[in-house]
Amino acid sequence: MSSTGDKVKGMANEAVGNVKQGVGKATDNDKLQVEGKIQEKKGEAQQEVGKAKDSLKKGVDKA
Repeated sequence: MSSTGDKVKGMANEAVGNVKQGVGKATDNDKLQVEGKIQEKKGEAQQEVGKAKDSLKKGVDKA
C-alpha cells in the first residue's frame, strides 16, 4: 500500500475509534470504549507507517 493510502486508512480508523469511544462513554459501554481506543491506536500506527514510507522514499530519492 502507498504511504498516502496508509495515512488515509489510519485517519479513518482513528476517527471511527474516536466515535466508538464517544458512543461507548455516552452509553456507559466499556467494551465499545475499549474497542474504540484499540481502533484509534491502530489508526495512529497506520499513519506512522505512511510517514515512515514517505521518509524512506525521500531518502532514496536524494541518493
